[in-house]
Amino acid sequence: MKIIVILIMALMMILPLFSEEILSKPEHLTLETFKEKVFNFETKTEWNFKGEIPAIIDFFADWCAPCRQVAPIMEELAIEYEGKVKIYKIDTEDQKQLASIFGIRSIPSILFIPKDGQPQMSTGALPKTEFVKMIKEILVVK
Repeated sequence: MKIIVILIMALMMILPLFSEEILSKPEHLTLETFKEKVFNFETKTEWNFKGEIPAIIDFFADWCAPCRQVAPIMEELAIEYEGKVKIYKIDTEDQKQLASIFGIRSIPSILFIPKDGQPQMSTGALPKTEFVKMIKEILVVK
């Protein structure tokens, strides 16, 4: 009985750690979820971000080595800026229409979307310090 109580207490302490990580991971977007959560280009012609907080979209491909360097940085940023910045990912091999709409020719390409105002694109595998700087300057998030 004592062992069961100890196991239950241990699980109660560990589970919140796992759930935080799961909730904080970047969210993969498809064409449909992009239109629902970011911008519906089929009904609007002028940029109108649907999100409640600023966002970052990481355009990537699984075969891209620089994209694989950026991926853990995006995961860290998702945790560090949870509730302040939403991190999304778009697989350019799977979501070719979205990649085409944004004119993605080089990956990784990172789209910074402020709550109000126009989005700004960055290309290449940048260090985390540069992403943090862009979050502060472009997204105006501390």
